[in-house]
Amino acid sequence: MPRTRISADPTEHDAALELARRVGERIRVARRRAGLTQSQLAGERYTKAYISALETGITRPSMVALNYIASQLGLPASHFLGEAHPTWSRLEVDMRLAAGDWAGAAEGYRSLMETGLGDVARAEALRGLAEAEARQDRGREAIAAAAEATRIFAGLGRTVDAALSRYWLAYGTYLTDNESDARSQLQGLLAQVRSGLQVEPDFEMRLLTALAAVESRVGEHDRSLAYLEEARGMADDLDDRRRANFLFNLAISYRETGDVEAAIRVGQQGLALYRAAGAPFESATIENDLAMAYLALGNLERATELAAEAHEQFETVGDDRFLAAVLDTEAQIALAGGLHDRAMALTARSNQLARDTGNRLVETLSLITAARVLRARGDREEAERRYAAAAELARAGSGQGRLRDLLGEWADLRAERGDYQGAYELTSEAVKVN
Repeated sequence: MPRTRISADPTEHDAALELARRVGERIRVARRRAGLTQSQLAGERYTKAYISALETGITRPSMVALNYIASQLGLPASHFLGEAHPTWSRLEVDMRLAAGDWAGAAEGYRSLMETGLGDVARAEALRGLAEAEARQDRGREAIAAAAEATRIFAGLGRTVDAALSRYWLAYGTYLTDNESDARSQLQGLLAQVRSGLQVEPDFEMRLLTALAAVESRVGEHDRSLAYLEEARGMADDLDDRRRANFLFNLAISYRETGDVEAAIRVGQQGLALYRAAGAPFESATIENDLAMAYLALGNLERATELAAEAHEQFETVGDDRFLAAVLDTEAQIALAGGLHDRAMALTARSNQLARDTGNRLVETLSLITAARVLRARGDREEAERRYAAAAELARAGSGQGRLRDLLGEWADLRAERGDYQGAYELTSEAVKVN
């Protein structure tokens, strides 16, 4: 999801404008010394108008943009930020958030709050912290920060700011596997926006995308796709990174509703945008989903290639939470290729990493994959134990739609074993799942 824009108090705003003006002046001087026009400095990534806005101080650069400009001019980014203004620490933290340095931004916001901020500045820092924590999949921490920010903004009558904070509260709630409350919070925000609350230009689209993610998580794939189709026309004006994120979510929904060709087409578009935006982590997430789409088509070679690329990226950055998901994908590919020993080893590692990182969704999925491998091997008794463990997790909240499908598979296994009463009980439970 795109980041939240953070406003400043009047005095901070003036200081930020002054800093933007000084940075812009240094960019202009360096560009002229290098003999470049604004268009040449912009290159293929930005526009002449954007460079002009930076140089005049109308717009402040993100760290991503500043690093790009610095590389174009053969200078370190610090050249443009020297002699930091006393308020630079706040601006620097905001720019870290914009650049995707979630851990650094979280640390920065915590440091700022230790300095004794006023109510508004503290609430803004808390909202930034909530986003940074949510981006790192730290749901409980995101909830704590967003809830306090929401309370402060609501008390000050700042409805728009409170709505933005509640968005990250819903995100954190979703990360803690409380899909019901996350859905309720997001639907409440959507109702406010449709009743006339003006938040940000893309806020309604973000809410629809987030609701799609919730519905996808609980297995309501048709509802998920409906939300995304509704949002599709709103995505045309997004920047490359945010449009790629939208396309990624759309590709997942297409795949989960069975339209694999559409999933691959849209997923490839999103992957190209992520790569152009220099977003290797996000590229890896969409590579993993594309691997699943190619697996559904029976193209094991392409599925293997994409999963391997995603695996390498997550292993390089040391992100075990996402690596657990890729390992399960690789296990499913191995199972499809008849490599049962490899599939079993991969799903065991996936399950361990999922448990270590608190990724209950992948923990459930890896148990289901293991059950399928054991079933393919003919070890129905052990397969049943894995289905039972997966069902226990699913019943605890990892998705009702997923629970229905799981119970159906488990019922089929029991029928294969001649346990028709047990199969009937599971089928009856599946019918009752909402």
